[in-house]
Amino acid sequence: MSYSHQHSLAFPLWDFLLFRHYTLVSSPFFPVLLAFSCYFIFSVPFAILDVLGERAPLFEYKIQKQRRPTVGMMLRTLGTAVYNHLVFVLPAVLITNVVMPAPPLPAVAPTVWELISGALGVLLIFDTQYFFWHLVHHKNPHLYRWVHAIHHDYISPFSWSTQHLSAVELMTVGFWSNIDPSLLKCHPLTIWTLSVFSIWMSVEDHIGYDLPYSPGAMAHDIHHQKPSSNFAPFFSHWDRLFGTHFKNIHHHSKVWGQ
Repeated sequence: MSYSHQHSLAFPLWDFLLFRHYTLVSSPFFPVLLAFSCYFIFSVPFAILDVLGERAPLFEYKIQKQRRPTVGMMLRTLGTAVYNHLVFVLPAVLITNVVMPAPPLPAVAPTVWELISGALGVLLIFDTQYFFWHLVHHKNPHLYRWVHAIHHDYISPFSWSTQHLSAVELMTVGFWSNIDPSLLKCHPLTIWTLSVFSIWMSVEDHIGYDLPYSPGAMAHDIHHQKPSSNFAPFFSHWDRLFGTHFKNIHHHSKVWGQ
């Protein structure tokens, strides 16, 4: 057993996955299944809150209390996500696996440092990529109309609307989500952990509830109300640098590029 294996807190989990679920986790479709399952599971509790409305125990934290998603809106956005995955994502995974088969899973688990540093590095890279992509698509009316506008169908976001995206946007985000960890040579366990975390953060950004623990829901809710603000998905340094960071809808003013 190697030194890194002996001193990795993740090695029991990695051994369990390799020896008990190798067929599942070695499948090229596993990352898609993991991501979509997380999107579904994380969205359900907040969908229940939205259906309950004022009877919900957390309604006091609802940001836009006058706007509630209907069941029809929820089904439409979930349907968009399912359609995009069936028609675009799964065929793309199949083609990629034929052209560039994934290497065998490593026998050794990542160290804690490798897992944390890799995940943080990918988040910072992706945050930069999406900030500028997002900014450009809001500044260019043609790109906005044909690529990004569907995500702004609803002024008040809700959990299922997290993946209410055009195929172009979903595939762009998916490309970065695959290429960035590869560039940093991240371990598969790091990639899967990051996938769960990033999906949670994305859903949390769209829940429409400013919960005490919630770091991003208010910022992204403001973005849906005032689309010239809060473009970054995870961090705020790029928005602060470009003057597009706003914590309160009432403090919104002229921003860079307008």
